[in-house]
Amino acid sequence: MKILTTLILSFFFIASSMAKEQPNIVLVFLDNFGYGEPGFNGGGITRGAPTPKMDKLASEGLRLTNFNVEVQCTPSRSAIMTGRYAIRSGNATVPLGEGVYGLVRWEVTMAEMLSEVGYATGMYGKWHLGRTKGRFPTDQGFDEWYGIPNSTDESAYTSLEGFAESGLPETYVLEAKKGETPKKVRPYRLDYRPLIDRDLTDKAMDFMERQAKDNKPFFVYLPYTATHFPTMPHPDYDGKTGNGPWADLLTQIDDYTGELLSKIDKLGITENTIFIFTADNGPEALDFQNTSITLESAINGSAGPWRSTLFSSFEGALRVPFVVRWPIKIKAGSVSDEIVHAMDLFPTFANIAGGTIPQDRKIDGIDMTDFFLGKQQESGRDGFIVYMGKDIFAVKWKNWKLHFKEQSAWNGELKTYTMPRVYNLYTDPQEKNNVLFPHTWVPKVALGQLTNHIISLKQYPPIMTGQKDPYKPQK
Repeated sequence: MKILTTLILSFFFIASSMAKEQPNIVLVFLDNFGYGEPGFNGGGITRGAPTPKMDKLASEGLRLTNFNVEVQCTPSRSAIMTGRYAIRSGNATVPLGEGVYGLVRWEVTMAEMLSEVGYATGMYGKWHLGRTKGRFPTDQGFDEWYGIPNSTDESAYTSLEGFAESGLPETYVLEAKKGETPKKVRPYRLDYRPLIDRDLTDKAMDFMERQAKDNKPFFVYLPYTATHFPTMPHPDYDGKTGNGPWADLLTQIDDYTGELLSKIDKLGITENTIFIFTADNGPEALDFQNTSITLESAINGSAGPWRSTLFSSFEGALRVPFVVRWPIKIKAGSVSDEIVHAMDLFPTFANIAGGTIPQDRKIDGIDMTDFFLGKQQESGRDGFIVYMGKDIFAVKWKNWKLHFKEQSAWNGELKTYTMPRVYNLYTDPQEKNNVLFPHTWVPKVALGQLTNHIISLKQYPPIMTGQKDPYKPQK
């Protein structure tokens, strides 16, 4: 009996120790939120509203000025969830049709990896990686989910002429727990569009409180609907700044960020919580010299010093705000221009949490643990391949970019080149001055990663877009 009691006590001691060693992870993932929006990246007051909470967060953690994502919503979410280029998972483009899309069950998500090592996992917000049976967040490792399956532009559908006669289904806000079929909570219409991020924030904080009470490590994935079109701040913020809806929305985002951080402090888990603030891709904006002729003028997001918008291969699409805070572990107020990609978070979290990285597929992410913790100054990533949909548009290597194709903006002109255009991002952040000559040495060194990538695609063939379950990789 004494032996049994000792074993039981030992088990609970080990379990308790693991819970303390495994940090909580909160990942805030804004939608179409450009590099130049927060004050810590030169935005804030220049965009109509100061961002004191975001700026304080940046002063308490590591700010990356060269954090990169994929250039469309769905690919970016696939990459961050799987640690792989979206071309591999069959999610290289935003789905426009009504067929099957999203992650096949064979893919291992960040939530599944963390769940397997004892984390409670909650998601609140936009998924955009599947909306059919077996493709929802609670099928992919999340214990609970409240949010929308697709994109926020769908909230306007029922108010648009002709939609009622189209025969298309209306979008709903959904809610589910692991193992359940998502339930329809309410239609996602313009009346709820300004309110949803308030609810997402409240639900995320409630989840944190429940898990902290149970002394269980947790992962919160909070993909907000802001700042995706239509720009509609919560009624509590509408008109608050006097500088228009964008400034009002920026204040709202700042306050919600502050609320999340305050909740973590009040729960007494600050030192054991990794908090990341970032976004899925660059901003929405009209193409250069275009004119808005809508009743309400288009609101242009800001990419800061970088060129262009989402749906392009320019830095404005790729670089987004990024701060990671982990008190004591990560040096407060540190800044780096080392290249990091959203794919890198998967192996980084796996290392920190004691999770397992799949060995039967290509993982493109690089473990950034030592870099984040200040044990090394270099990230270990020299560059990456830039996709626009299924096409390779560019290669980024250190401070250089090679463009094979260029799309001026999300709806702009597409150009294809017989010789790559080469840009020095230090001297030409707008990527306008081609310096292939005399710098023909750059492609010779930069294209090695492209060669390796193409070889890996042969070794591990990409999943086809629209692939149905069950899926087994080709041999």
